[in-house]
Amino acid sequence: MKPSIAFFDTKPFDRDFFPNINKRYGYAIDYFENKLTPKTVKLANEHTVICPFVNDTLSAEVIEELHRIGIKLIALRSAGYNHVDLKAAQGKIPVVRVPAYSPRAVAEHAAALMMTLNRKTHRAYYRIRDNNFAISGLMGFDMYGKTAGVIGTGKIGKAIIEILRGFGMTIVAYDAYPDDSYAQAHGFEYHHLDTLYKESDIITLHCPLTPDTKHMINKKSIDTMKKGVMIINTGRGALIDSRDLVEGLKSGSIGSAGLDVYEEESDYFFEDYSSMTITDDILARFLTFPNVLITSHQGFFTREALTAIAETTLENIKLFFEKNELPNEVCAKCG
Repeated sequence: MKPSIAFFDTKPFDRDFFPNINKRYGYAIDYFENKLTPKTVKLANEHTVICPFVNDTLSAEVIEELHRIGIKLIALRSAGYNHVDLKAAQGKIPVVRVPAYSPRAVAEHAAALMMTLNRKTHRAYYRIRDNNFAISGLMGFDMYGKTAGVIGTGKIGKAIIEILRGFGMTIVAYDAYPDDSYAQAHGFEYHHLDTLYKESDIITLHCPLTPDTKHMINKKSIDTMKKGVMIINTGRGALIDSRDLVEGLKSGSIGSAGLDVYEEESDYFFEDYSSMTITDDILARFLTFPNVLITSHQGFFTREALTAIAETTLENIKLFFEKNELPNEVCAKCG
């Protein structure tokens, strides 16, 4: 019998891409708009697989209930897995992910945030719509010749390095596991974080969220950066201490910030709150800064990436049930 899949936190784009790819697999999929929580986990009854999104809750309590009702596989349709209690899942339910869907999608979005903040095209757009053709206050800088600090040189980090090298920027990089041969081939060097912070005009984050990287951008690190530095985060929200970033923006230590992720994004991102009040004081404060650009975790949002996510997710399920293989497994010991 083929596995049946409970699809949580379904978005319109999921319904656009997954059914088409699923024609090759023929799985029974129930699409639930509900986020996975201790209250909604019961929707997984009579299924063998759950397919959660980035803001679903896979706590020890939820995993214990999934195990009790007979879920055999947690198939994440994302690369990140910091929302999963891997220790609780260990030995009960294997967890697989989509490790790389379209690195260039995220890298290109990071570059778009940089260019928009630098040349202030978002502000210019609204001025022109009000018939205001003045350009005062919209001055940017040449990217050419500036220094970009790239933290994390996995597939996304390497993609942004190639883009920024195309602008003629100098690259300084940091990675816990540096790829020296790649660096030599692409004309950049690895440095300690302190050096990267001191030398970079733009810092872009592409590393995973771990205990070592949580809040790596904080008051202490901001104090070592160039005054007016631009910070871009398309990685994980908790890489940045949001309160310290606010203070850095207020003092002028941070010149601008482009955020596609936010530490408490699960309460807001992907939803329409246009007729409601934002009660998250930090997020509301970010929205008051003219030099802060926030997008709603859309770095992955390209046709190519969504196709790859659907293909890899369904292939992960097939490999597990047909061959007992877990090529994209994450776990407390291996993740």
